[in-house]
Amino acid sequence: MAFRRFLRGTVPWPTLEGAVREVMDRYDLETARVVFLEADNWLSTPCVVNDDLFVKVVTEQNSLVHALLTAGRNLGAFSSGTEGFFERFDTPIEMAEHELEANERMREIGVSAPEPKEAFEYDDVAVMVLEYLSDFRALDDLPPEEVRDHAVDLFGNLDRMHDNNLAHGDLQRENVLVSGGELYFIDATKVDEEAIEDARAYDTACALGALEPLIGARDAVAAALEVHDPDELMAAREFLDFVNIRPEHDFDGAAVKGEIEKHAA
Repeated sequence: MAFRRFLRGTVPWPTLEGAVREVMDRYDLETARVVFLEADNWLSTPCVVNDDLFVKVVTEQNSLVHALLTAGRNLGAFSSGTEGFFERFDTPIEMAEHELEANERMREIGVSAPEPKEAFEYDDVAVMVLEYLSDFRALDDLPPEEVRDHAVDLFGNLDRMHDNNLAHGDLQRENVLVSGGELYFIDATKVDEEAIEDARAYDTACALGALEPLIGARDAVAAALEVHDPDELMAAREFLDFVNIRPEHDFDGAAVKGEIEKHAA
């Protein structure tokens, strides 16, 4: 537990308070109601300001943890038979600026993501500001029938990203939000654009892993086949074991593989 606390790290209260006051100054806010979000905040300290702005404070500790996670992911990619394609960030501001850029690129190609505002440095931390989606539910908060309604759209949005040399790289249930009947994607990580085909297969495997516990292997694979051909799903199959050992995924990998192989035969 002590090691987990060390990795997660904390932001000194004066720094957090100062960062929020800087946001208030930049957005002409006379008062601010700040709600800090409870989560396993390995990569940032997130909060919501006035139910309007989503703010992340990123520290050097967070960028160190991201580098460690990136090394582990690349090792997992290697175990799946491909070179690692995840890329690290050297500084907190690089992490913040990448997320803004990823959101902007998604929005430009017609994939919904919270509107990016800005990223700036305050003391020794980076501060990122996004639009806050006040009325949303994460994918795993939906009943199965609603997940089924969005499943094909999930793969379709990923395919649109891939066609534009953009990959999510960290697709999991809590990174897909539903607001106003639309899917929104958050927390995209950095991958090597030269390895987009491997990243495409990995994203697809993650989507299958995210959906299987919610709607079952058969419906998850059927939704994927509305967008991908069986050969593409066979490529994703190679990443399923790697995806399944990640702590944020827990699915019946054998069932998903069986459904893919049935359609590929």
